[in-house]
Amino acid sequence: MIRIAKHQDINAILAITQACAKEMIKAKIYQWNEHYPDRASFEQDIEQNELFVYEIKGSVIGCIAISSLMDVEYKDVEWLSESGNNIYIHRLAIKPDFQGKGYAQQLMRFAENKSRIEKRRSIRLDTFSKNIRNQRFYEQRGYERLGDVYFHAQSEYPFYCYEYLL
Repeated sequence: MIRIAKHQDINAILAITQACAKEMIKAKIYQWNEHYPDRASFEQDIEQNELFVYEIKGSVIGCIAISSLMDVEYKDVEWLSESGNNIYIHRLAIKPDFQGKGYAQQLMRFAENKSRIEKRRSIRLDTFSKNIRNQRFYEQRGYERLGDVYFHAQSEYPFYCYEYLL
């Protein structure tokens, strides 16, 4: 079941994102680290009612932030649609033991359906340039790769921006 996240979910969410970061680092994908994602980001997501969790039998196995706010790093990207009525996906994570079973697809489908119901123009997101698996994941869903952005606290390499028109 996908539901809105609560403050009491944060420890489980951090455990998931930290486990994902360790797996990525083992694979030499330096997308997440000890600085990001952090508790403050998830607390802000919850305060803004933008964080959702995937729960199975009372246990949180994944999360996704669905925001209407554009990060400053995105301002110079040449997006496919006009800015102002878009959704931004951040911090999509599935507990490593549950990966490859379609849960991330379900979270993305949830975000896409929510965006359609809200009559948004598009969904925008970024993923690390060295994370080929994530790039394939989004491209297979119809997301188009556009410009690059940099998050220097995470990596010297770029993050690729994607957009999906609704």
